[in-house]
Amino acid sequence: MFIAGEYDIIVLGAGHAGVEAALAAAKLGCRTLLATISLDNIALMPCNPSIGGPAKSHLVREIDALGGAMALNADQAAIQYRLLNTGKGPAVHALRAQEDKKVYQFLMKERCERQDGLEVKQLLAEKILIEDGAVRGILVETGEIYLASAVILATGTYLKGRIVIGEHTHSGGPNGQRAAKKLSHSLMENGIKLMRFKTGTPARLDARSLDYAKMQIQPGDDAMRSFSFLTEERTYEQLPCYLTYTNEATHTIIRENIDRAPMANGIIEGIGPRYCPSIESKILRFPDKDRHQLFLEPEGWHTQEVYVQGMSTSLPIDVQEAFLHTIPGLEKARIMRPGYAIEYDCIDPLQLLPSLMFKRIQGFFSAGQSNGTSGYEEAAAQGLLAGVNAVRYIRREAPFILSRAEAYIGVLIDDLVTKGTDEPYRMMTSRAEYRLLLRQDNADLRLTEKGREIGLVDDTRWKKFLAKKNGIIEAKKKLEEAVIHPSAQTLSCLKAAGLDPIRTSTTLAELLRRPEMSYSKLCSLFSLERLAPEIEEQLEIGIRYEGYIEKQKEQVRRLENLEAHRLSADLDYNVVPSLRDEAREKLAAIRPLSVGQASRISGVSPADISVLLVWLEQERRRGRT
Repeated sequence: MFIAGEYDIIVLGAGHAGVEAALAAAKLGCRTLLATISLDNIALMPCNPSIGGPAKSHLVREIDALGGAMALNADQAAIQYRLLNTGKGPAVHALRAQEDKKVYQFLMKERCERQDGLEVKQLLAEKILIEDGAVRGILVETGEIYLASAVILATGTYLKGRIVIGEHTHSGGPNGQRAAKKLSHSLMENGIKLMRFKTGTPARLDARSLDYAKMQIQPGDDAMRSFSFLTEERTYEQLPCYLTYTNEATHTIIRENIDRAPMANGIIEGIGPRYCPSIESKILRFPDKDRHQLFLEPEGWHTQEVYVQGMSTSLPIDVQEAFLHTIPGLEKARIMRPGYAIEYDCIDPLQLLPSLMFKRIQGFFSAGQSNGTSGYEEAAAQGLLAGVNAVRYIRREAPFILSRAEAYIGVLIDDLVTKGTDEPYRMMTSRAEYRLLLRQDNADLRLTEKGREIGLVDDTRWKKFLAKKNGIIEAKKKLEEAVIHPSAQTLSCLKAAGLDPIRTSTTLAELLRRPEMSYSKLCSLFSLERLAPEIEEQLEIGIRYEGYIEKQKEQVRRLENLEAHRLSADLDYNVVPSLRDEAREKLAAIRPLSVGQASRISGVSPADISVLLVWLEQERRRGRT
């Protein structure tokens, strides 16, 4: 066999996980190979042409704060921005951007090709080479071997991918790509447990065949927005989306053809995403609903393809066409690409350490949809962490791990490696216990210093971060020191602004805590200097929610006490008395690294944790731990 190249790190797959992993590894100085089935589909968006949304925008901002690429790339390819959940508190505010999907791909491909230390090759891996419990490289379909000290699996939905449209099935990946047919066998040969999941996508319609006059326009926000903390405000033209609805006629056609739906007739065996169901699943699951909303989303500036958000389906094409024509504005819609389902293999993430390295195979990491997740943002977040930790593994450095109290990325990875998943995992704000601390607006304040420590934050980002951080500290100090008194002039000023009077002397910081008050109002009332919008935003949130934030910080401190109790990877749980059998079995299988992680394992009760803590203390006193 021909050894075609030797690298520090090989990344298999160039989707959203793969590109983040490869870019991070190369930036940190490792010679890296990014292997992809198709060079034309780097960072492909096979599903919706958007980045962000609830909880996902938090991930994008965190990737950016750590020095990743997704946010900057999304800002360059954006065709519309909308800030969601503005009627709720800042913890759940979420930025979402429609993307020109081809521009997004081209820009990310360019980033990869221009990155020093990174080689991009069109290869199809068929075998993972493992010796003495450690990864050694890969074997590709044309017979060459590529060697490396670490390999990152980022194969997305390509592992034994199978496309399903009605009664028709064929082997393949998204958008007509090839599938990786043999790699699954190699993984199983090495003792890796696989699961079979399914996802789907709606039809793409020809914009020229749609009647937008029958739909509700959904324009972007007037305010200039961005994902990256480096992106400067700019003026740009936005493309609108449109809203329409299904109706009883739509539902009747689907119900009458449900026997032809692959999910109902047994053709699809994989487990689908509960939080993004197909239209046929919605009709069956919610029979009382007389309509479901659909968003018509443009796929870019230079294409007529329109994505029908909310209508994922794998029904036969004739049925797809029939029910689409019952929908207002889509009566004459022409299908450019039909909706389809894709089944694929993925690994059970309980086999991974929090570093995303396999517990039983040194130097072998996994990230993205191959770990059972869904979504571009979840994939990119894992990819970034896997890339960093592959580098740290090679250099014999401690892994870089984010806790649940530090980042949504920490929540995501901890959920996967501690709880596992029996369906495609989707990030949601409800999964984060400390979401008031983990807002999208403060991701840079939380994580930029960590990004600097691991080596991904350059001088430009660092300088901008310090200016913002110091600006917030200085401005907050001024507000806390500035005292106003209930003088006639002050009371008159407050009254003119429609604000309640003050009874005693108070600081401007206390005044800003009022829900009807904003920093801009303070400036107009008391002749303060206006600050950068991002600084004013942090002042308002930090001061107004200070009490609630402190309560969550106290909860975090209690969590840290449990995390401080470290557990040996080879601890024999059979010697811990009074543990329930289920807890003993789960602890032995997952091998948590701390009592905190153990407490989050499904099947391990608070009583089990108490037993474990007592036993650990007894062992400590005996000098055994």
